[in-house]
Amino acid sequence: MSLLDTVMIIVRVAFSAFVPLCFIAVCVWMERRGAGYFQDRSGPNRANIFGFRAAGLVQNLADAVKLIFKEDIISGHIKHKFYFVLAPVIVFFTALVSFAVVPFADTLVLGGKSYIMQGIPFDLGILWFLALAGFGVYGIILAGWSSTNKYGVLGGLRSAAQVISYEIPMGLAIVSILVVYGTVNLNEMAQFQGQLLFGFIPMWGAILQPLGMVIFIIAAFAETNRTPFDLAEGESELVAGFHVEYSAMKFAVFFMGEYVAMFVSSAIIVTLFFGGYQVPFLSTATLINGAKPVAFLLMVILPVAMYYFAGWIRRSNVSHYPRENDPRVFEANIYIKCFWALVIFIELVLLAILVSESGGATAHIFVALLQVCTFLLKVTMMIFVYIWVRWTLPRFRYDQLQKLGWQMLLPLALLNIFITSAVVVALS
Repeated sequence: MSLLDTVMIIVRVAFSAFVPLCFIAVCVWMERRGAGYFQDRSGPNRANIFGFRAAGLVQNLADAVKLIFKEDIISGHIKHKFYFVLAPVIVFFTALVSFAVVPFADTLVLGGKSYIMQGIPFDLGILWFLALAGFGVYGIILAGWSSTNKYGVLGGLRSAAQVISYEIPMGLAIVSILVVYGTVNLNEMAQFQGQLLFGFIPMWGAILQPLGMVIFIIAAFAETNRTPFDLAEGESELVAGFHVEYSAMKFAVFFMGEYVAMFVSSAIIVTLFFGGYQVPFLSTATLINGAKPVAFLLMVILPVAMYYFAGWIRRSNVSHYPRENDPRVFEANIYIKCFWALVIFIELVLLAILVSESGGATAHIFVALLQVCTFLLKVTMMIFVYIWVRWTLPRFRYDQLQKLGWQMLLPLALLNIFITSAVVVALS
């Protein structure tokens, strides 16, 4: 194995392991700021380190310190302590590992060798995600049962019933997707979506399978136990449901698992229906051949975008009342300088691409980085949809949840399979 092979393995595994973990902080921050925005309030803006609030990100650090040093209590009435401790580990681990097969860039060709940009280059693709997503509910059931608490048991039972109700429509929605793409490999699905329909419309799953997309997204919300499908932990009915007996870091691991699951679900939705890592209207081959014009365009756009972004920071980062030597203005100036330094660094990288050989290794690496950024941007936008729905819709009643899954989504998913199969056969 060459040094390049070793480096690429480390890069792929590190991306698949650490990016979901880093997005926990991003998701918590987006959750709080989003909740504040939808409820017409400021959100977290008090916790700081030497006056630097980082737009509320320091609050995440404060919460982490609090949970690490908080007393970890296991009630005396809990008999199965091993399973009680194991439950949050199962929830977190299955959510994290399910991202391993999601491609974050197209196959990278360096030195005549091809490197698949996935943590684990499996051909199983979407089947791997379905298997692990279904296995994750065992952690919730185990948590409720081992808690020896009636609310915990009810939360576990609700979660099991919810998974059964929504994994079937999700699986059927994927069947219709497989009919269109003709593969279970997620990388091949993303490559398929790099084509153009009628020469000008991206062949994304959202265009080819709009009904399948709606069914899958609703089922994904239910899989991740997010509002309006958080029946397993409904505080107005079950106090806290399956995690009612958990505290300190075991409690934190459950919610870290929830946010990782939200990130992974968003990544799967983006890969299946929104082109994955594909830049809209620009396939990988097109980007490689036109790497220099794309780099030049980015060199022009970045400073202009940064100018307006800096203006937004100055307008938003001021105190709500007149203050002499306003510390928030000083804080904003520091942020702006840091962002401008980052822009200058990116400009130098883009300049290096302009003077490099056309179609060489530099162009391939540049396109891969551009696709990684596109993928993460799409995932972030999908995470915002999760947050938007949570702070907009009320929680469903249990009977409404079951009716939606069995009486509406299931028949629609079956109908979608028949229609899709008929269209594919007719066109082929």
